[in-house]
Amino acid sequence: MKKVYLTGLFIPLIVVLLSCESLDQKATKIHNHAFTIDTHVDTPYHLLDKDFDISISHPFVNGGSLVDFPRMKAGGLDGIFFAAFTSQKERTDENIITARCKADELIDSIYAACQKNSNLADVAISVEDGYRLEKEGKRAIYIGLENGFPIGKDIAEVERYFTKGVRYITLCHTSNNDICDSSTDKNGAEFNGLSAFGEQVVPKMNDLGIIIDVSHISDSSFFDVIKLSKTPVIASHSCARAVCDNPRNLSDKMLKALAKNGGVIQMCILDDYVKAPDTATVGYQKELELRTRYRNAGKMSKEEEDKLWDEWRQMQIDYPKDKPTVADAVDHIDHIVNLIGIDHVGIGTDFDGGGGLKDCADVSQMMNITKELLKRNYSEEEIGKIWGGNFMRVFKEVEEYAKNKKMALN
Repeated sequence: MKKVYLTGLFIPLIVVLLSCESLDQKATKIHNHAFTIDTHVDTPYHLLDKDFDISISHPFVNGGSLVDFPRMKAGGLDGIFFAAFTSQKERTDENIITARCKADELIDSIYAACQKNSNLADVAISVEDGYRLEKEGKRAIYIGLENGFPIGKDIAEVERYFTKGVRYITLCHTSNNDICDSSTDKNGAEFNGLSAFGEQVVPKMNDLGIIIDVSHISDSSFFDVIKLSKTPVIASHSCARAVCDNPRNLSDKMLKALAKNGGVIQMCILDDYVKAPDTATVGYQKELELRTRYRNAGKMSKEEEDKLWDEWRQMQIDYPKDKPTVADAVDHIDHIVNLIGIDHVGIGTDFDGGGGLKDCADVSQMMNITKELLKRNYSEEEIGKIWGGNFMRVFKEVEEYAKNKKMALN
């Protein structure tokens, strides 16, 4: 019998098979090689719930926490910023002290969770800590203060929060405070940007080594910060206004100024910032009503606050949203990269504060963002920058400025 050798076909087939690494395999390799960080989640409120155990993996449920240490590991997430969030109230001494106590309680809960689960995670306060903990196979838990309201008009509070481990401060939230105007205050601008006190806060944060977070602040506040800050700034959880016209997002003019400053915008995956919401739905109206009631509430007891959080979680169960997709979110990255380059974009999900997509519902599914980036031909180096390289560069520059400032004073 005559033998037929198909060498000419066989060798190219082997080459093709060897080079056909699947999307999942390639994404896993790139994702696990990068230092990945999410710069904004609101998980600390769940830590106040005695029944919530962050050391165990929880199934996804509407209204439940989207973050725990095992799901961080499953999603290939090395570092995360837990936000100590306080809402805006009337700016009375009593309300500021109450907010200060709440922020401290949230920060203390982060330390307690990490101390209890020191084999899984630890509080990080520097760039070096993040990389060290990654090598140790632990999650690096950074702390951000969302809303400068607890600072009031006491500049010493900025340093106190730095001493407690806070490494960024979101200058305001949904309403104006004593530092600056918000992008969403129902009464409009109060200071036309930074207040006189805010003009003290920005350089104080620079000198201490606290990253300035411009998410939530008004356009005029943003440009005041850019003009005054000696270090790059971040938007810890914002998107591009040109893609989704929301005042919480950054306009192209703001993005260009951010790039000139050397800063970074951390793409948020909260639905209303990714795509314009359907305002006709019952769920939207219920959420709006709940947010309005919360903003207008005066001093609340712990029981009243717990009841409000329970209502928020129940609303998410009763009125689940038709959420955007990872592809919709990455449209924002595309726009930002095309406008200002690859060095000024990262990721800040806002999980447990409303963040989450159809195909990135919790922290265990973060690799789906990497897969979408690969589909759009982003390189391994570019994906590494998006997932943490850009943010950690800014963080390092902020650290170095404060170090040099301290040395100059000594």
